[in-house]
Amino acid sequence: MNHLLSIKELSQDQLKELLALAKKIKANPAEYRHALDGKSVVMLFEKPSLRTRVSFDIGINKLGGHCLYLDQQNGALGKREPVSDFAANISCWADAIVARTFLHSTIEQLAEHGTVPVINALSDLYHPCQGLADFLTLSEQFDDVSKVKLAYVGDGNNVTHSLMYAAAILGTTMTVICPPGQFPDGQVVIEAQALAAKHGGELILTSDIESIDSQDAIYTDTWISMGDDTALSDIEAKFKPYQVDAAMMEKAGASFFMHCLPAYRGVEVTADVVDGEGSLILQQAENRMHAQNAVLVTLLGN
Repeated sequence: MNHLLSIKELSQDQLKELLALAKKIKANPAEYRHALDGKSVVMLFEKPSLRTRVSFDIGINKLGGHCLYLDQQNGALGKREPVSDFAANISCWADAIVARTFLHSTIEQLAEHGTVPVINALSDLYHPCQGLADFLTLSEQFDDVSKVKLAYVGDGNNVTHSLMYAAAILGTTMTVICPPGQFPDGQVVIEAQALAAKHGGELILTSDIESIDSQDAIYTDTWISMGDDTALSDIEAKFKPYQVDAAMMEKAGASFFMHCLPAYRGVEVTADVVDGEGSLILQQAENRMHAQNAVLVTLLGN
């Protein structure tokens, strides 16, 4: 493991080891207080962020490392100078690059032209750190995540892609329920289904929201991704039947609700569900730091 660009690049053993390490770091933070002593990490962010920025910054500090945040006031990476020059120059000083970008190709260029590990902190295609945090959260609720039934309801996006890969590699049964025309990327679906078949999992895709039943957890995300200028009024009628509410949770028999945040109450999910007893949103948010720290220790640890 030289980088973390996408969960699909991890073997089952690597993924399980990352989750196990995240649990160890979470339970015994003092043991990892010097894991990144003398190491510096540059964070390149094209997009605004709450959880990603704060969890990486504080997490790196808890491991004894130094974090430098660079936003892109001049626009996307590559406009003021080539991405390849960003990567090569930062590699002269820093020990790793964490990047949150619009295009996944930018992440790939950073990895190609830099000489230090690159961690994808979100791109248009993948959100691997979120997927790791989500399955860390599920593994705290269930002893064997391969027995879990997870439903994702709503817009097929970068979060969906990373969840699909993680579920497939871990042998989980995942059902993706999207409005027509809003499904995940076709190539990602093919790859995830192949991984699921290899590891004994199952990936089901449907538009039939009435078919939802027998799920352990239901996951949703915003209907409009960050940076998308689509008006809610343009898609509300299409997505409204896919709003997660108490009736859907009860019909599915789902004990837990999940969301990567930010959540819009009364839009993709009702307030009583997102703020209810079975909501795991804050555990997911906290686990972003622990999962990311596991990645950092694996890639850079002393």
